[in-house]
Amino acid sequence: MFHVRPAEPRDLDILGKLGAELMRAHYEFDPRRFLAPRGGAEQGYASFLGAMLEEDDARIFVAEQDGAVAGYIYCALEPLSWKELRGPAGFIHDIVVAGFARRQGVGTALLDAAIGWLRDQRAPRVVLWTASPNRAAQALFAKRFGFRDTMIEMTKELE
Repeated sequence: MFHVRPAEPRDLDILGKLGAELMRAHYEFDPRRFLAPRGGAEQGYASFLGAMLEEDDARIFVAEQDGAVAGYIYCALEPLSWKELRGPAGFIHDIVVAGFARRQGVGTALLDAAIGWLRDQRAPRVVLWTASPNRAAQALFAKRFGFRDTMIEMTKELE
């Protein structure tokens, strides 16, 4: 069984590893669009998420199973964006479930925690992005949580 709790500085090593895993998965989806997970990706991601632990308008939750971090979610409150043509929103920036914990409800529990926190902060909506080939995540977001498609990112390389 697992439980969800707010992330703490002691989690940063594993969060960096999971963040780098997220980078690798996206890079495999489309190596021309996503950052290559070069050496130091784990430390870089850990540093980035460590800075987010200090932010009042952001939260990272971890799912813990038998003392091991089984996944994390990073969410934040975002202001009105003229660039994105949207009002204030909660934003799910990352969600990662470790391989050993997939298909056990960890992603659902993490999303519940993040959406609950965003609701408590009075976010009027929750927005997230997902890689086009990531059909499993899209099914979770749409079928289990009621997210709907609103934008399609398109990329053209200028080589």
